[in-house]
Amino acid sequence: MSVVATKKMTVDEFLAWAEAQDGRWELLDGELVAMSPERVAHLETKFTVATALKNAVDRAHAPCRVFPDGATVRIGARTAFEPDALVYCGARLSPDAVEIPEPMVVVEVLSPGTAARDHGAKLEGYFSLPSVIHYLILDADSRKAIHHKRGQGDVIETRILSDGVLRLDPPGLEIPVAELFAPL
Repeated sequence: MSVVATKKMTVDEFLAWAEAQDGRWELLDGELVAMSPERVAHLETKFTVATALKNAVDRAHAPCRVFPDGATVRIGARTAFEPDALVYCGARLSPDAVEIPEPMVVVEVLSPGTAARDHGAKLEGYFSLPSVIHYLILDADSRKAIHHKRGQGDVIETRILSDGVLRLDPPGLEIPVAELFAPL
């Protein structure tokens, strides 16, 4: 990812601008961030985790929807991220919506250019939203899932999983960790 010099934008300005652009973009503190081309391992992991989340939602009969990358999550007036996958459990959204309000689960897949932002600004940003209960960071190379979960008060609990079952409660989802990653 690289920051592109331009005048600082609000999220509303960014969303209007981004719809007319090629490629994927995020907004961090009012500055445009171009998202780099993705490796096959990254693409496979994004697809696999979205599929695993959808299967878990179906198994749990949870009143939720899973969205792959492409949807925007507004963090503040000048910051908006585009997670690699998310779970939303609110009212049905307009087919024309480009923003997902109040996501419950957000997922980022690590890549060499995003690790610092995924573990820093995005961790802080996602948990600034009261709706976010779970933030997953997936490392496709090591096949590890870093699960950050909102605890009591301002506590964020973190677990690193390489096997077993990932529990996302609420909304009551269970996913074998192996299902988060593409088969070897």
